[in-house]
Amino acid sequence: MRRSLTFVLTLLSCYSFAQSADDLQLKWEVVENGHQGKAQTLSTFTLINRSKQTLPASGWTIYYNFIRFVTPGEVAPGIDAEHVNGHLYTFKPNAAFKGLQPGDSLKINVVHVAWVTNYTDAPDGPYIVWDKQPEKGYPLPYTVIASTRPEQLRRTAADTHPQTTAADIYRKNANTKDIPLEKLPKIFPTPGFYEEKTGSMTLDAQTVIGTDPAFLKEANFLADILGKRIGKPVKVLTDAEQGTIRLKKYKHAKIGGPGYYVVSSDTSAGFYVITSETAEGIFYGIQSFRQLIPLTGKPVLPLVFVADIPRFKFRSLLLDVSRNFQPKQQILKVLDLMAFYKLNVLHLHMSDDEGWRVEIDGLPELTEVGGRRGHSVDELTALQPSYGSGPDVNNTTGSGFYTKADYIDILKYARDRHIKVIPEIEMPGHGRAAIKAMDARYARLMKAGKPEEAAEYRLSDPEDKSEYRSVQEWKDNVMNVALPSTYKFIEKVVDGLMTMHQEAGAPLDMIHMGGDETPAGVWEQSPAAWKLMRSDPKIRYADDLWYYFYDKVAKIVNSRGLQLYGWEEAGMRKTKRDGKTVMIANPDFGNRNFQLDVWNNVMGGGMEDLTYRLANAGYKVVLSGVSNYYFDMAYAKDYHEPGFYWGGYVDVDKPFYFIPFDLYKNSKEDGQGNPLPPGTFTGKDRLTEYGRENIVGIQAALWGETVKSPQQLEYLLLPKLLGMAERAWSTDPAWATEENEARAKEMYDSAWSRFANIVGKRELPRLAALNGGYNYRIPPPGALVENGKVSANVQLPGLLIRYTTDGKEPTAKSPVYSAPVAAKGTVKLKVFDSAGRGSRTVIVNP
Repeated sequence: MRRSLTFVLTLLSCYSFAQSADDLQLKWEVVENGHQGKAQTLSTFTLINRSKQTLPASGWTIYYNFIRFVTPGEVAPGIDAEHVNGHLYTFKPNAAFKGLQPGDSLKINVVHVAWVTNYTDAPDGPYIVWDKQPEKGYPLPYTVIASTRPEQLRRTAADTHPQTTAADIYRKNANTKDIPLEKLPKIFPTPGFYEEKTGSMTLDAQTVIGTDPAFLKEANFLADILGKRIGKPVKVLTDAEQGTIRLKKYKHAKIGGPGYYVVSSDTSAGFYVITSETAEGIFYGIQSFRQLIPLTGKPVLPLVFVADIPRFKFRSLLLDVSRNFQPKQQILKVLDLMAFYKLNVLHLHMSDDEGWRVEIDGLPELTEVGGRRGHSVDELTALQPSYGSGPDVNNTTGSGFYTKADYIDILKYARDRHIKVIPEIEMPGHGRAAIKAMDARYARLMKAGKPEEAAEYRLSDPEDKSEYRSVQEWKDNVMNVALPSTYKFIEKVVDGLMTMHQEAGAPLDMIHMGGDETPAGVWEQSPAAWKLMRSDPKIRYADDLWYYFYDKVAKIVNSRGLQLYGWEEAGMRKTKRDGKTVMIANPDFGNRNFQLDVWNNVMGGGMEDLTYRLANAGYKVVLSGVSNYYFDMAYAKDYHEPGFYWGGYVDVDKPFYFIPFDLYKNSKEDGQGNPLPPGTFTGKDRLTEYGRENIVGIQAALWGETVKSPQQLEYLLLPKLLGMAERAWSTDPAWATEENEARAKEMYDSAWSRFANIVGKRELPRLAALNGGYNYRIPPPGALVENGKVSANVQLPGLLIRYTTDGKEPTAKSPVYSAPVAAKGTVKLKVFDSAGRGSRTVIVNP
């Protein structure tokens, strides 16, 4: 009887809490990095019972996401920590837990790998599940307590400079010179040839566009832009010999190639001419012409002559919409941004462990299950929460996908802007969303008594006992490459994508088939793999299945007339050197027109030359290095800067100072932001003339783990994207090839000043208005205390520093900094743009 009464009281207590999870609160903070002298961190969760009832001694589990692996075991009296899968962890009461009284709190100390040095590293999305209602999760009120003490901010005890200070920023900004606006070129990225002539021309209500019929679509695009600027519809004539602006088809004798164009003006004739042999070139000429139009006031344009051609044919932006979803409208806004800066490839990363984001005919579970995240008992209706997406499947970051109609709209929008969309289907690793979706399909069809149909597209072998853990801690995220159904699935998806591209009038000619981060240990205990290995003498070890897989994938892709594209590991082979396993360029694929994204160039990490090794081996290589072009890396070593930093910190200068054919020359710091030691590149492979021909372009990547809104996407993307656009479009600047080191630095400093002024004075004001405005990052000010006065400067001239000395937060109406500030108390400084948006505040005490 007593046992029954206790059970009833527990149920009632659980019911009360379940109706209002707000009665519980969770806080988290770092205690110390480098705990016990190891590469691990001690942190503390505090569970607070704010209700008038006791939190029961049993019958509940708290779930949360954390990108750091937590050591399992008892972490508080009566509380056990467990790893579920991926980045999902739990706290559960054990038999020793006595409950938590009203008003009481419980400290839960956990130890986890690596370190935590900014707020985006913190655990996220905690929720509670009651045993009596196992299918339902209730979000918990949650607070991250900011780190401020040295032991919370440094990675290890030996880390003497754990944060970028205002003085660091000041010293870095000190070499940037202010250049008057009128002396800055009006077209960006820097054209091959630009000359401004005497005179000007005004666009008015009489403006007319005349075009060669082949460029009618581009003419209408320009007419729409000019109509909005002039305030009156602009007429388009299909006659290139008439009009204020004329789009002419012309093959230039001296320049040529994909994307070239010429913009010229004649004050006596009173018209502009944009010429090219192709619609692509005309479109780029239109983008340059747009930049000549003042943002405000009367649209008076200078008379110019511009001759231009892109340096690389492949100028790409990767957007990861799998980890956290971005709505269609945001993708269209990004496409407009890309078009403006003459980028021509959108690499859409639409599948990964945490989400599948595009409909495929005949496989509804891919989006019905793989396109949703939330709490579930068996993951047959949704994937488990990741990156703090929480228990509710209706969340807008973990859940979401593009319908066929959405995807076709994206393709058409990109097509009209001369941007190729390359879909990525990640495999065989990073394939969990697809694997779980096909498991759900299997369960549905087995229940319906259709075993053959159920197994048709299955990606997992239920008898596989292989044990592995991916970089993101998944235990079950690799497709089984020994199953014939895996290849049938690949064919089905490729055909579905090709059909949508065809319907959009943007035929697919290249597809990205992943190949990234397949963990050790996969397939080793799979009966299907053993059977395949016995039947094929070329497959001696489980590792050989990798080459078997990509040979099959290449044949599927190539048989459909597509070029195969993948991550660097897809072009690598394991072998032995001095008894140790090493990775070399796989000679089997180098001559098969196989294109690779090479990301692993962490400075000081030992793989800095991988890009050049693969290009020298015959692979078509896209420069996608994390050290310069992973835009999800934080701007600076600052607790308040969002983003990761495992590959280093990527500020606006890193994409700009990258030298494509000599990446060693201008590399300045390692992955922790420290100066590179001498000899870092000694013995590294250099690019051969043959290899140079295989470098096809540059790609910036914005991975989505920390990107939970369109605003966060734009913050990490801009203004970094401008440096990448400059390097992908324009020829090598003089400082990149200057052999005298001192002279090269002097030339670089001058070029950087010019670029920084262009960004601050021309491009940011433009981005504040373009397409409704972009949420670009405004850099915080640099500040230095000298002789009792506060000196300040800014990274991008044209932005204003405002300050206060009364302790109040600076606003867009606060005094503008113009000279060192003498103050006895606290000085607060903040950078503002022309639209009144501000940076983070810097606080200085003279």
